[in-house]
Amino acid sequence: GIEFQPELEGLFSNRWLTCLTFEEKGINDKVRLALENENIEARPLWKPMHLQPVFKKYPAYLNGISEDLFDRGLCLPSGSNLAQKDLDRIVETILKTLN
Repeated sequence: GIEFQPELEGLFSNRWLTCLTFEEKGINDKVRLALENENIEARPLWKPMHLQPVFKKYPAYLNGISEDLFDRGLCLPSGSNLAQKDLDRIVETILKTLN
């Protein structure tokens, strides 16, 4: 029920920002709150521009993809200084929440 961003053939992501999507809507917020309870910062994917108040009056050309990603996505802690013990703690919290 979890997917990471797909990579195009022949390319390799540096994963400077680690985002994933869940199969079901709402699971992302459940996991985010569980991480928060463990003092681990995670955040939703970027809110689509057409849903932000400052852009409300402007035209939007929509196909549902941005809303779907926002409803199912989560940005995890990432960076070159993320220690293995930190990564293990993040993964353990996510798996515990999903089980």
